[in-house]
Amino acid sequence: MRPTNMKKLFLKTGLLLTVLAAVMSLAPTAHAAAPGITGPTFDLTATPAYLIQPDGQSIYSWGYGCRVGPAGFAPALSNQAFCNTMQVPGPTLIVTQGQTVTVTLANALPTSAGNTSILFPGFNVTATGGVAGLMTQEAAPGGSVTYSFVASSPGTRSYYSGTQGDLQIEMGLYGAIIVLPNAVPAACTTGMHALNRQAETFHGELDYRLAAAAYNHDKACYDREYLFQFSEMDPRIHSQALAQVTAKTGCAAGAAGCSLHVATEPYHPAYFMINGRSMPDDMDPNYAAEYPHQPYNGNPHMHPGEQVLLRIVGQGRWQHPFHEHANHVRILARDGNLILSQTSAEDLAGPALFTTTTTPGQAMDGIFYYTGRGLNWDMYGHNPKSGDALAKLTCVPDANGYNTGGTAYQQINFWEWCQDHNKPLQAAPFGDVASGGPATLPDANILTNGAWYGGSPYLGPDATVRATGPTGTTPPSGTIANPPGSEAGFAFMWHSHNEREITTNNAFPGGMLMMMLVDSREFPIDESN
Repeated sequence: MRPTNMKKLFLKTGLLLTVLAAVMSLAPTAHAAAPGITGPTFDLTATPAYLIQPDGQSIYSWGYGCRVGPAGFAPALSNQAFCNTMQVPGPTLIVTQGQTVTVTLANALPTSAGNTSILFPGFNVTATGGVAGLMTQEAAPGGSVTYSFVASSPGTRSYYSGTQGDLQIEMGLYGAIIVLPNAVPAACTTGMHALNRQAETFHGELDYRLAAAAYNHDKACYDREYLFQFSEMDPRIHSQALAQVTAKTGCAAGAAGCSLHVATEPYHPAYFMINGRSMPDDMDPNYAAEYPHQPYNGNPHMHPGEQVLLRIVGQGRWQHPFHEHANHVRILARDGNLILSQTSAEDLAGPALFTTTTTPGQAMDGIFYYTGRGLNWDMYGHNPKSGDALAKLTCVPDANGYNTGGTAYQQINFWEWCQDHNKPLQAAPFGDVASGGPATLPDANILTNGAWYGGSPYLGPDATVRATGPTGTTPPSGTIANPPGSEAGFAFMWHSHNEREITTNNAFPGGMLMMMLVDSREFPIDESN
């Protein structure tokens, strides 16, 4: 893990901090996981509706949804899950390797929109019913078509319209399919993964994973997962489509003049979305009632040491250079294909990416983790001079230098990098930490360091007081929304490295931007919504 850049961690622009402070103080804690519907039989429809954007606009769109209630929702612990007749992205289809998957699509789009369809790249698909199209069988207006294939290999893939893709994908006809492996490698229930699960159970945290591994490979185990679909939207195209649909209401399918002629070039997107939402909407809960057609959010949350699976899909027509602060992402696979070493099938050979650049239609699976290694100070606020028992917790390094042995999983500093244990943060603090340390923070009486999540450079409740005493110069935890005795963690901005893409209709902040939250172990992460 590379050293964390202090400026990236703490010093954000005042405008962004103000917005984030408002979001975090007013909204309940929201998480993403990888929500979807379970099969292997799905009954979908393509329908128009309006998508809500943070600037107050409602954009006419098309999307896939559930024609009837799905067989079930995943994760099974999800609360208040729904699948309306239209959503963007379309419902995430969750199946198991080896299952025969059947997807029936009904075309409920306006008659003038013409036929529609679904492509499932990476699978051998048999289509029945419908009418012949250029790339697959299509559902005519008011009609339906059925697709069938064997989920032959695990992994994350996209699905999208195979009909007039420049218009229909832009309008919102896309989604993701997750194939779970049909066997869990033994390594996923031993070693670090068993320890992380022990810690989660000890602190009362439930398991929201779809599986314990992304692939049938012992290097593909994970402890937490999130699905992110990146897309963009040009409102001019949507406005044209709405105007033409309105003008052609009541026309007969196939009749002269009963078809849309929407110019899709030049292309000038103004909205840049993660899972169909722009920041700050993407940090609201999954299935929030205010987003009836955008049920999935984007708000990753983790504990130090957890192996976090990122399922990343590029939708739309542009590449998006998305940067995950705090560490690189180690790529496991692309489009359901593990990237194996040329010399040993036991080893993976995917690159460690600084930005996960999403190519349209391509999916990738990667592992992200955060431990705090490289900060060069004790981020848990340990201080041998303190009278607080939590400040005197030990750190016994394992073979890799982390605190994981024995009953360490019960401690808040589980997975602490032991070389930083008891190291002070400040060079000359007012509190009771000895002099020395890698950073000098300004006097809190003169200047605070910004209203970042938790308000403290330490993890865990009361860590600031444990580290520096009541007269320390670092601000106390809980300066925004949380009292010092409850949640206190780090926030890392995850965002597009294309600056225009972190705007909403050219207003910053917005677009492809979210916050990754890191909490110490005593704060359970609830991903039920």
